[in-house]
Amino acid sequence: MTVILRPARSTDAGATGEILHGFAREHDWMPELHSRAETIAFCGRMIDQDWVTVAETDDSVVGFLALNQCEVHSLYLAPKARGRGIGQRLLDHAKSMRSELSLFAFQSNHRACQFYERNGFAEVARSDGADNDEHLPDIKYVWKRSEAADG
Repeated sequence: MTVILRPARSTDAGATGEILHGFAREHDWMPELHSRAETIAFCGRMIDQDWVTVAETDDSVVGFLALNQCEVHSLYLAPKARGRGIGQRLLDHAKSMRSELSLFAFQSNHRACQFYERNGFAEVARSDGADNDEHLPDIKYVWKRSEAADG
């Protein structure tokens, strides 16, 4: 599977929205707060703000990363794209553009937490979820490029 990373286009809102909406349907711990159409519109707004990089194969968009300044707002992959290094490529791309990144991951999303910890993100805070839309406990992670990597 050949994968390219590219800036998202407005026409990618449907594919990225489907990936994001599908995540809520896949996990019983994740509340489904928004309709498919609302999720697609949300992805369209992120794309309009130039936050989104997509991972695309020959036949479709299979993942995306939304980066708002230094915050990784979203990193999601279609089920068929998981475990193939595509999330790693998207995260490495974000790391190449910034010297520091932060993000929030739900505590229940063990796979994501392990992924970020393997990639040098350090836990800096935990919350009970009162400040996120889903009201799920989360973890704030921060990554900083090492001085050795800069030199």
